Amino acid sequence: MLQRKIFLLFILSISVLSGFSQDNYEIQVYGSETVAKRSTMVELHSNFTFDGQKAVENGVLPTNHVFHETVEITHGWNSWFETGFYLFNTLGSDHRTSYVGSHIRPRVRAPASWNWPVGVSLSLEAGYQKRAYSEDDWSLEIRPIVDKQFGKLYLSFNPTFDKSFHGLNKNLGYVFSPNLKAAYNITKVIATGLEYYGSLGPLNHFESYQSQQHQLFVAIDLDWSPDWELNVGYGLGLTGATDNEIFKVILGYRFHK
Repeated sequence: MLQRKIFLLFILSISVLSGFSQDNYEIQVYGSETVAKRSTMVELHSNFTFDGQKAVENGVLPTNHVFHETVEITHGWNSWFETGFYLFNTLGSDHRTSYVGSHIRPRVRAPASWNWPVGVSLSLEAGYQKRAYSEDDWSLEIRPIVDKQFGKLYLSFNPTFDKSFHGLNKNLGYVFSPNLKAAYNITKVIATGLEYYGSLGPLNHFESYQSQQHQLFVAIDLDWSPDWELNVGYGLGLTGATDNEIFKVILGYRFHK
């Protein structure tokens, strides 16, 4: 089938590409579903760091008491392919705003007609961030996504691989950054659960535990309309290398043609 050939070609094309995640700009565990055909999803990611990096480190500005604002626009081209665009911005404690960078993200998913026992999709995200806000200005993220609904319990696993093309970490190889979400539907509108975000280091040599990044969020999802979605979470860092306290909000709306 044509869909299978394109899906496999997409996997092969990104596997031969040799990014670190957006840190506090995009704190989200993705589900496998793509945006519906001829629909556009607009999301605003608003994250505030209550207790973060307080000094310039490796040329990167502090994150403490900083708002990280990201606009994400995703368009569905058919039932199994979408393209997303990110615009990163920051608002510092001195009321200084700055454009940080932009990424683009094509994603494909295994169509429902394949009848796989779990949802599966694969995204490739690449782009630029200013050196003052990231150790690496050009980067790539490869994100497999596997999820499953078990009655009222939803699980999603994003075993993400990041690669820097230009910056301090360009010689590290692929960095393993797993993300995991478990949510329980309290009602048809409200779900609550935990989200985990990690960055363990290069695949061939993980960092020591205290040098790794581990964050755990308590999160609530509200889906009161087919077109609206809201995710709110409060997270704590579990190691000294991780920003300690972050509050995040993701508000999204779907536009249909």
